[in-house]
Amino acid sequence: MFKVIGMVALAVLFLSNIIFGQANTPHLLKIGNTAVLMVDEKPFFIRGGELGNSTFTSVESMEPVWPKLKAMHLNTVLAPVYWELIEPREGAFDFGLLDDLIIEARKNDLKLVLLWFGSWKNSMSSHVPQWIKKDQKRFPRSLDEKGVSQEILTPFSENNMKADLKAFEALMAHIKTFDADSHTVIMVQPENEIGMLPSAKDYHPLSMAKFQAQVPAELMAYLTKNKNRLVPEFLEKWEKNGAKTSGNWEEVFGPGFATDEIFMAWYFAKYTEAITKAGKQAYNLPMFVNAALIRPGKIPGEYPSAGPLPHLMDIWKAGAPSVDFLSPDFYNPDFEEWNDKYVRQNNVLFVPEHRFDATTGAKALFTIGHYGGLGFSPFSIENGGDKESTNLKGAYEVIDQMTPLLGQFMVKGMVDGVLLDKDKVQSTVVLGDYEFSFKNSYTLGWEAGASNAVWDYGGAIIVQTGDDEFYIGGAGIVVTFKNWKNRSKNVGILFDEEGYFKDGKWIVKRYLNGDQTHQGRHVRIAHGEYGIQRVRLYEY
Repeated sequence: MFKVIGMVALAVLFLSNIIFGQANTPHLLKIGNTAVLMVDEKPFFIRGGELGNSTFTSVESMEPVWPKLKAMHLNTVLAPVYWELIEPREGAFDFGLLDDLIIEARKNDLKLVLLWFGSWKNSMSSHVPQWIKKDQKRFPRSLDEKGVSQEILTPFSENNMKADLKAFEALMAHIKTFDADSHTVIMVQPENEIGMLPSAKDYHPLSMAKFQAQVPAELMAYLTKNKNRLVPEFLEKWEKNGAKTSGNWEEVFGPGFATDEIFMAWYFAKYTEAITKAGKQAYNLPMFVNAALIRPGKIPGEYPSAGPLPHLMDIWKAGAPSVDFLSPDFYNPDFEEWNDKYVRQNNVLFVPEHRFDATTGAKALFTIGHYGGLGFSPFSIENGGDKESTNLKGAYEVIDQMTPLLGQFMVKGMVDGVLLDKDKVQSTVVLGDYEFSFKNSYTLGWEAGASNAVWDYGGAIIVQTGDDEFYIGGAGIVVTFKNWKNRSKNVGILFDEEGYFKDGKWIVKRYLNGDQTHQGRHVRIAHGEYGIQRVRLYEY
């Protein structure tokens, strides 16, 4: 029944988008807990890579980079847009460098996700124009508890917000004029890794006046209305102090750094909402915000506090409803744990930044397959080594070929994914009548690398296309199966084909049997051998 509802809902929403003129603009199509990025009226999964912060400074600087990106099978580049360069003088905009980027991306058949380095980039205000940096009376900065000025524009200044808003609005209006017919730019990130450092709270007088005032009624109304669905970390904090519905910030949430962070999160979110709303009114592209994740053992002020982190999800959703989703940037190993937190409350998962290492290929498959994610993007994509680039290319080729299947079957709940290493050697997936046990293929013992202290990651996407038919794409996996509804039945491999998709048609390279399937016992794709297999099961 769910599958039928999903198909009907997809058709109805798609037709309504066409009727109301939204289909031609890249947009998110939301169906229940799932959302799909639609580009040129087709589902689009971002096989991304984020450029280093200063890589695109001219057409010439990118000449050796484009071939690398194409070789890794990217379809999207995440690239910064610097406020200081597009508005060098107040009110005088120069979009020449951005136009060059868009033109070059088109020539290379690549899409763009633009990262607005506006008021904040990695917490700091390093990319604001010189005329703002020099006029600190008009454009005030945050202060720490000692009254020392920080390299952070205070979010409590109307002048700061309005200057950013005007620049971002002009940026989006220009993109619409320059690119609306081509759809090279498919999403935009307002600001970058917002957060407070090295104190948890801004001590500017404008901030302190707000801190001592009543918690805004808008926030209290949201929390009260949504109390039964707030994330547990936040709800616990609120209830521990009595779940009060009025009072100043310390009266409602209690004294301490955690309350300082909640307070700052609200005003960062409100500032970002104003920017995002104005930008969308100029050109309504999907927009998201990202967060630098918390390092273990750190307290607010020791990490970029108050950004769109999962324990502050409710604050950001209440304060910035125009933002489509919140995203994690990864420089720590707890990939699955953090993603599980980010998909709460129907938040759509997109990983816009991950350290470019040898795990990214498997993680890209897992992000899209398991979470129904919009896509994945390693950082400093132009600087990867051979192993990193090869793994990512293999995974991106699999995703590229499987995209039509993903677009068709994901909304029906017939797609999943796995991520495996030495600490997590097995993962179970249930699709239809069958239970699939995925293991890291090093568990078989005979692959090179099985004796290593640290194992390479294995990853895969599995798509159910019929009652007993499945496509499995990835590397470093071995798969066995059972009928989970009737354990008395034995399940075997009716056939196993290794192949690829060309122009939407499945092409068989090899029929696998014998040693390749361990005489019908399992399906296997070895480490470093990214590929797709079509498998049909039977019972005996």
